[in-house]
Amino acid sequence: MNMVSLAEALSSTSYPGRGIVIGRSEDGKQAVTAYFIMGRSENSRNRVFVEEGKGIRTEAFDPAKLVDPSLIIYAPVRVLDDKTIVTNGDQTDTIFDGMKDGLTFEQSLRSREFEPDEPNFTPRISGVMEIKDGNYDFSMSILKSNNMDPACCNRYTFSYDNPKAGEGRFIHTYMGDGNPLPSFEGEPEVVDIKGDIDEFTNLVWDNLNEDNKVSLFVRFINIADGSYESRIVNKNK
Repeated sequence: MNMVSLAEALSSTSYPGRGIVIGRSEDGKQAVTAYFIMGRSENSRNRVFVEEGKGIRTEAFDPAKLVDPSLIIYAPVRVLDDKTIVTNGDQTDTIFDGMKDGLTFEQSLRSREFEPDEPNFTPRISGVMEIKDGNYDFSMSILKSNNMDPACCNRYTFSYDNPKAGEGRFIHTYMGDGNPLPSFEGEPEVVDIKGDIDEFTNLVWDNLNEDNKVSLFVRFINIADGSYESRIVNKNK
């Protein structure tokens, strides 16, 4: 699979939905992740990211306008020891609890499937980064309906050992806009990881569709000692 420009991958569609990027910085010293959310409805757009412990959560920007919190209010990022979990829903908690009890990333997700938002049946996308003793690897997962048939859940897990400097993987919920929204297809895209945390944050945010983007979270984790820096960008201020 050829590497593509992350900027082009983001800007090529008006609605990739929610997306996760995981990879390694150009200098090889930082584990990198980004998670963004987009929205077409007023309820989906009425959100911000806020810090919660070592992770983040979503909350309503204007609580008076919150209609249905079930699929939009959750903790996208949580940290368990040397593992950073990033997802597009409350399966973050499922993975956290499962791995805490000794299950693998894949086993933890066996109890979950795609979201029950007919007719889209939005895929659940997840990632886990593990940094230990100067080593770094990550895995990504997608749980999706079988071509919009909710009778079957297709489960895919992709694992990456010792990722290359300047390279990442990008998975998102939708192939583009539509009605119903077409689910992501194939292996996570190989994308370039460029710049320091602020340059990378700006690259991602600036290439998301202006009308539909809502919030962005970026974290750079020092592979040598596990220290990290984070950035949050919210359209609602």
